[in-house]
Order: sequence, then structure tokens, then C-alpha cells
Amino acid sequence: MNRRKFINQTALASAGLGMTSYIPSIARNSEAAPSDSLNVALIGCNSMGFGILEHHLSNPGVNCVAMCDIDDSVLSKRSNEVKTRFNQNPRLYKDFRKLLEQKDIDSVIVGTPDHWHCLIAVYAMQAGKDVYVEKPMANSIEECNIMVRATNYYKRIVQVGQQQRSGFVFQKAMELIKGGKIGKLRKINIWANFNYGVGDAILPDEPVPAGVDFDMWLGPAPARSFNRTRFHGLWRMFWNYGGGLMSDWGVHLIDMGIWAQDITAPPAKVLVYGANTYHEKRSRETFDSMSVVYPGHDCVINWDMTAGVQSGPYGMLYGIAFVGDDATIIADRSKIIVQPEWDEEAKKNRTEEYKFTEGKESHDLHVKNFISCVKSRNKPACPPETGRIAALHVHIPNIAARTGEPVLLWDDLNNRFTNSEAANKLVTPVYRAPWTLPKV
Repeated sequence: MNRRKFINQTALASAGLGMTSYIPSIARNSEAAPSDSLNVALIGCNSMGFGILEHHLSNPGVNCVAMCDIDDSVLSKRSNEVKTRFNQNPRLYKDFRKLLEQKDIDSVIVGTPDHWHCLIAVYAMQAGKDVYVEKPMANSIEECNIMVRATNYYKRIVQVGQQQRSGFVFQKAMELIKGGKIGKLRKINIWANFNYGVGDAILPDEPVPAGVDFDMWLGPAPARSFNRTRFHGLWRMFWNYGGGLMSDWGVHLIDMGIWAQDITAPPAKVLVYGANTYHEKRSRETFDSMSVVYPGHDCVINWDMTAGVQSGPYGMLYGIAFVGDDATIIADRSKIIVQPEWDEEAKKNRTEEYKFTEGKESHDLHVKNFISCVKSRNKPACPPETGRIAALHVHIPNIAARTGEPVLLWDDLNNRFTNSEAANKLVTPVYRAPWTLPKV
């Protein structure tokens, strides 16, 4: 694509992307051979975003050249850590649009609350940057669709932060399942029980803290007063910013059930129970208890969560059981155990036992995969197409519970529910002016 054609297409796309007077700098030629160094920028520096940046900087040749956060205290703390620990001096921003105009940035890490993922990722792609975006990929069904289209249109490398796809434990589980070691896969039981899922204790609203651009933090979400129980680390318990425990841990674990069956489409049908059953009222809109059935042709996925408790099946507060004819695989991020079925006629196990208990988090491996793909232009471990399927497996049940629909039917071809107009109203978010939903 020549320079004039790119400028013309960028200007046309900007009109539909809701740029609020934002037009990015000219993108680098995506066909150009990348150097051994990689310049990254971080948008959203408080928690997981900074952790992902740390994993980037543990790789040789990776430089942090820019950081952005709406909270001065967070930006100061994290940028000082980058200076002292990695001897790097990134430029600092409070408005991510200004950051994206910095020409030497190759890729952007999006570590913001979920309601910002789509807009920032699309802006970054339009500016010619590759993107590592935290999970879930976006906070709504239509935003996920947009991100897939944008990735293909702008031909960028985008990695969704579902890091279990890059780790040994679940890669080994897939090898055993798809290699026939547990016989026919019949059922997948998934659970997650965490105290934090009930939300924080209720506190009154208060003035916006000094140094916080709260209007920018809200961004496309509706205007609302400031409350610390809806802010740093606690925002995901409110529908405008996240999807609760379901979209936090659910998207990781259900993604493993999807992977085991090579599912390439959202669920056409879900059976859902969602409620708030905790013994006291907390600062939360999302559900603390959910049960979801994803019916399949020959294998069913069951999801169960109970926030406010820290125990579960097999003595694990979270995990997955892949139930086959010959064995059950039990796994979490630290271990994988194969429990064989007993063959009464042969008087022996139907398959071999297997146990590995030295597993660890795989964020670093997922980042390495992203860096490698940025340089090679190969598809990453979790591209947006994969991230979308996982995200819709949690958004659709959440929508069912929010609308009181025990059974919800999804028509992916037409991007709508066929049995609930109330549910259809939650497919596409309404952005607060001056922000507008991207169109690609």
C-alpha cells in the first residue's frame, strides 16, 4: 500500500471510528522486516498491565518507550519501577491518543478495565501498532466482533491475554485428550470459587482523588460519581466495566473446554442460573453464584462458580475435570492428574496414570509467543478469533442471567438472540459522547 492510499484510507476509517478529532500518525509498513529490538508502550499501568510489561522487559531487545495511565500516582510509581529495575526512561502520558502518536512504538499493551479494550485496541491498530490486550478481549459481544474485523483489516498481530494456551499444563492436557489417552471425551466440568467475587464492602461516594482523570477513566461508559469500590481492582464487579468472576476466571477456564473440543463458534444455546446468594449485600452488580450448561452434540461443558468460598471439587478452589470413557483429567494452572477408569474384565486400568504438579503461571510464555509473532508475522497463540469465542462463552450467559432468561439461543450468523429482545439490547454497548463505537 503506498503512502497516499494509506492516508486516504486512514482518513475515511477515522470518520467511522469515532476518533474525537484523533488521527494517528502514519503507520509503519507492515511488510517491513522488524529489527531485533521491539519498542512497547503500556496503556493501563496499575496491575495486570504492568505485570505483562515486566514479562516483555525480561526479554532481550525489548524497550518500554511510553506509558499511560489516568492516575498520576500509578503512573509515577510504575514508571519509576521501569527506570530503577530496567534502566529505561519511557515517555509518560495521561491521554492514550497522544501516546499513539509516538512514532517509535511497535506494539501496545492494553491493561485497562474491560470497557476500554475495544476502543484502545482499534485506535492502536489504526496507528499501525501491534497489540497485546488483556482478557476478556472486550466487554460486549459487538466489541469483540469489531476487534476481529479490525485485526484483519489493519493486518496487525493481536494477542489476547488468555495465557493458559501457552503453558505446559494445559498444552499437555490437550495432547492427552486429542491423542485419545482418555478415550472419548464426554463431559467437561469447570469450577471457580474465590472470595473476591462477592465484591467489596459498601462505601459512600467521595470526591475524585487528586491526580485522577476520572472522566477519562469512565471514557465511553456512562457518567457516574466516584466510588473507590468501583475503581482500581474492583471495577470488574460492575456491568459497565466488566463481567464479574464469570468474565475474569470463567473466560480462562471455559477457554480450555473450547480448546479441548476445537470449538470455533459461540454457544448456540446456554442454560443459565445466576444470582447473588452471598449472606450480606456488597458493592457489586455482577453475580456471585452461577451455573451454566453448554449443551454439545456429544460433549457437554458445565460451569459452576460460588464467590465467597475458597473450596471446590478435588480439594481445588478452581479447576477443570475432562471426563472421558477411559480416564478423567483434573487440572489447574499448577498441576495435571490423569485418573484412569478401572477395566473390570481386564483387571487393570484402562489407561496409564500421569501426574505433574510443578506447573506455574504462563504469562511469560504467552508474552514470548507474542514477541515472536510480532517479528515473524505469524498468528499468535490466542488471536482475536479465538479470544472472541471465549469471550462470547461468558458474555452470553451473563446476558441470560441479567435478563432472567434461563435458556438463551444465539444466532451467530445474524449476531442476535432469537428468543429474547431484552437480551438483544445488551449485544452492542451505547458509548457516552464524545466517544463512539468503532466501525470497521
